[in-house]
Amino acid sequence: MRHMPILLAAAAAALFAQESKVPIDNDQVRVLVVNEQPHRKTRLHDHKVNRVMIYLEPGKQEFEYPESKKKNVLTWKAGEAKWSPAGEKHIAEIVSDKPVTIVEVELKKPGDPAKKATGPLDPVKLDPREYKVVFENEQVRVLHVKIGPAASTPVHEHVLNRVVAYLSDQKLRVTSSDGKSDIVEHKAGDVSWGGPAKHKEENLNSTPFEVMVVELKM
Repeated sequence: MRHMPILLAAAAAALFAQESKVPIDNDQVRVLVVNEQPHRKTRLHDHKVNRVMIYLEPGKQEFEYPESKKKNVLTWKAGEAKWSPAGEKHIAEIVSDKPVTIVEVELKKPGDPAKKATGPLDPVKLDPREYKVVFENEQVRVLHVKIGPAASTPVHEHVLNRVVAYLSDQKLRVTSSDGKSDIVEHKAGDVSWGGPAKHKEENLNSTPFEVMVVELKM
């Protein structure tokens, strides 16, 4: 029986491992896809780097900060992105009643002032109805992109590396600046890495295509 605490700890670690995955880990970011269960407190911990949090389902989370004796409650909608700065040690708990999947984009580098998200073919300027800036700071520009059924975008350019979190299923015809076309498909909940690119996109689905894009200024 004296080995029971060790076995329980191992079981808890295994459970956590089953509920999180790391689809991207490179010199700029580590991306985790975490499934948080309701009413289960985390251990006391902190985050050493700033993060972008993308919530795939609606929810509410309570944070306890033992050192400063503060509490904070965060509420979000499905598909919402929020900025989460590095900070104080805390305990977190989902206090809404359903599991929540969170895409956590950990930023490994500080922002580079020489890196700009905009250019002559910035999609936010060319197609502001489909490409909207959620927030921007020295490290990232976060875009919400929603392309209607059978709709197309103009030729545009992504000048930075980026992480893409898919809020809906994707089936796009992507045509590069040299005229080459490819069909690109993803499922809702997927995460992908993209580099600089110039292309246009056509939604081949009968439903809107929706993603959150984290552009990296580093």
